[in-house]
Amino acid sequence: QLHLVESGGGFVQPGGSLSLSCAASEFPLDLYAVGWFRQAPGKQREGVSCISNSGGSTNYADSVKGRFTISRDNAKNTVYLRMNSLKPEDTAIYYCAVEEVATVPGSCVMGKWAYDVWGQGTQVTVSS
Repeated sequence: QLHLVESGGGFVQPGGSLSLSCAASEFPLDLYAVGWFRQAPGKQREGVSCISNSGGSTNYADSVKGRFTISRDNAKNTVYLRMNSLKPEDTAIYYCAVEEVATVPGSCVMGKWAYDVWGQGTQVTVSS
């Protein structure tokens, strides 16, 4: 059973930073592309960023480009999302997910339909 655990969420003022982690247990995360998604109250879950299994390819939503950075440490079986210059509109529950079968080998896609295993989520609140 694949299992993902997100951590690092919290409360931060606008302009602040947070780092989220997505850790896997019972399976090697480096086999898979990993995506970060978020869901704000009353809104659809949307793709934020993704990273290929090797880390050589990344994608970002336009709304977070230049502010968020996705990375992975396969030795620690963990994927990270560094979030800088946070805005109130970044407030959401953030989820990580694994794409068990690569839609585009060597790359990653931002559509949630491609992801099969999801973590429980971690709340990020940006407010003054």
